Amino acid sequence: MICASGIAIGLAAGLGACASGAGTRQRDAAAELGGTGKMRAAINLGNPILAGRGPDGQVKGVSVDLAREAARRLGLPIELVPFNSAGNVVEAVRTGQVDVAFVAIDPVRGKDLAYTAPYVIIEGAYLVRNDSPLQRNEDVDRAGTRVVVGKGSAYDLYLTREVRAATLVRAPTSPAVTDMFLAQRLDVAAGVRQQLEADAKRVGGVRVLPGRFMVIEQAMGVPKAHAAAQAWLTAYIEEMKASGFVADALRRHGIEGAGVAPPR
Repeated sequence: MICASGIAIGLAAGLGACASGAGTRQRDAAAELGGTGKMRAAINLGNPILAGRGPDGQVKGVSVDLAREAARRLGLPIELVPFNSAGNVVEAVRTGQVDVAFVAIDPVRGKDLAYTAPYVIIEGAYLVRNDSPLQRNEDVDRAGTRVVVGKGSAYDLYLTREVRAATLVRAPTSPAVTDMFLAQRLDVAAGVRQQLEADAKRVGGVRVLPGRFMVIEQAMGVPKAHAAAQAWLTAYIEEMKASGFVADALRRHGIEGAGVAPPR
């Protein structure tokens, strides 16, 4: 017969082992993410759902909040490194300029990045002129249709794989897509629904096609060799979704057109 004190000792030992394991995982993640003495987080200002600049010029947004909280938990100083496009963000991770990034999950980027679980889901949409004959997303991929997309964005990578007949034209950044669409008299602009809807109000004479042509999963990414960082950040993201942190951040920053990703 096992006495109560024996059971208690066994439970205590088990809990101690779990706590020790969690502490080791966190220390390993901190070592990988803070190799320079701080956690350098790439912030993509080219996607308004993830980040932007406030009236004071400082970066703000859902990705900024997640980066700050992760660094706080790891006991690391945070350096926020802004970029204007996702392509530049991925290159910065690849070349060791930053330790962690906030990017859309894509198999092409997966050659260099290890992803966490996604934290938000974003819709990819098309914008056309009011007098365009295009009425549905399915109408876009036709010979002679020119689609402008931000170079290196998730939409660029996706459409490069999927488009069969239309021609892709690449703008230097995603925020420049609509202006290039208008200036060069292109047929379609592709991008984040929220950005395109804001552009439609700004310029007039254009409309966003109903529905979506793709769903984008936004996640954190680290260098592929940093398995400890990936594992810790994946658990962190799941906790931030479950606790309501991500949903609160979306509301606080007035973000529409994005939803919290389901648990993995």
